[in-house]
Amino acid sequence: MRQILLFVSITCFSLTALAQDKPPVTLKDSLAKKPLVQPDSTYHFSFVGSGAINKSANDITYLFNNDLKFVMEQDTAFALTFDNNWVYGTDHHQLTNNDYASVLQFDLGRHKNRNHVHVYYWGLASFNTSYSLKVNDQFLAGAGAAISIFDRAHAKLNISDGPVYDQSDLVLPDSSHLSYHTVRNSFRIAFKFEIKNLLVIEGSDFLQNSFSDGSDYIIRCNTNLSLKLNKWLELTSSVVYNEFKRTQSSNLLFTYGLKIDKYF
Repeated sequence: MRQILLFVSITCFSLTALAQDKPPVTLKDSLAKKPLVQPDSTYHFSFVGSGAINKSANDITYLFNNDLKFVMEQDTAFALTFDNNWVYGTDHHQLTNNDYASVLQFDLGRHKNRNHVHVYYWGLASFNTSYSLKVNDQFLAGAGAAISIFDRAHAKLNISDGPVYDQSDLVLPDSSHLSYHTVRNSFRIAFKFEIKNLLVIEGSDFLQNSFSDGSDYIIRCNTNLSLKLNKWLELTSSVVYNEFKRTQSSNLLFTYGLKIDKYF
């Protein structure tokens, strides 16, 4: 009797499988077919340590440029960037650079429509101090709009504009101090191009002129060229130019080094 029941059970199971025209689904198959849940937040960390050293028999000249950046992106609607940069250098034992900048910026809708031109909104607050540009301290805060020309995995270009409030303490050419405030128009072009997942060219260029005085302007240009060694390590070189018209000061920096670039 047991043999008959077992035979009937096996036969029914086989007929059911054949009727469905597919083999029975195992636990392993169910797990393998389960769709992956994409995270709604992405975090990006990068650190660039670069510099240049020139040593002779009786002297040494060096320049170090360090940048630490953290980015949080919430789906396609919101992005928050915290960027810190420190440049330090000497020439013939004399201090040439001791410049620090910290920028906190948010973007709304930047990646909302990657395949088409679209408008998004930004806001920022920054603090700067620069020995080479004769800036004791500078605080900037503002907001505006930007146009994303294209925003793809290997090519990005956007243009932004908007007012920023500037509160500064400066050292003028005659060595006197000036504490003042003004409202500036902040115009920026930012770009990033990646060639065959190997070579990366990226940068941002700012022009910030005062609404009340056309001769009072700030220029900041930063261009980086990186060669990828693996997913998180790159050889990098950078060219930076800064000009602060009010103090009649400028600097041009060229450095090379390593970049750690990690998404998680």
